[in-house]
Amino acid sequence: MDRVTPIAVDGPVASGKTAVGRLLSRKLGYCFLDTGIMYRALTWLALERGVDPEDAHGLVKMAKGHELGVVFGGDEDARILVDDQDITPNLWRREVDRAVSLVSRVAGVRELLVDHQRSIAAEGAVVMVGRDVGTVVLPDAPLKLFLIASREERARRRYEELRIAGEGLSYEQVLSDLERRDRLDTQREAGPLRPATDACVMATDDMRLDEVVEQVLAKVRRD
Repeated sequence: MDRVTPIAVDGPVASGKTAVGRLLSRKLGYCFLDTGIMYRALTWLALERGVDPEDAHGLVKMAKGHELGVVFGGDEDARILVDDQDITPNLWRREVDRAVSLVSRVAGVRELLVDHQRSIAAEGAVVMVGRDVGTVVLPDAPLKLFLIASREERARRRYEELRIAGEGLSYEQVLSDLERRDRLDTQREAGPLRPATDACVMATDDMRLDEVVEQVLAKVRRD
């Protein structure tokens, strides 16, 4: 690439997009943004304020009434602020994990956050990860990746993450939850999960993280 441009990375839960996007950004000296943290922030806020995650009108009204900020800092992941309060440590709670797909399917919520994400991407030097970055947020990004893996492999990865974090869930529970989130993500009307027509689709089942990133870097150099 002759100039600094944003890179879009999409894929379903536990496909490897966050790990790939994070390492890729560090290799390129770019900022890294997992757009999911913005939806998680509004999900946490809804739970804190007692707003039903299935109340579309209430969610949009809530989102418009609070200031959402994204802060980048060196090699660290972006941190998220709500009304200047850093809420990043709350984003991975189990209750947030369960409700985030409900919040993220609301069209009005997505419109607000997509505008914010496009403003961030206008700076150029960012690897942006999500589920509709290549199709909706940055349809003109010169490099779009869509990572996939089998449902069983993704459930295994997610189970290991939760086990290390001390969550007492069985593999079967994790697989069931992953299947539920896949349905919500692919069947929602606003920004459904799907690869862009010009995305590079990569299966990550049998690949190490560094192998995936090296393939992407080779593509960046060619382009």
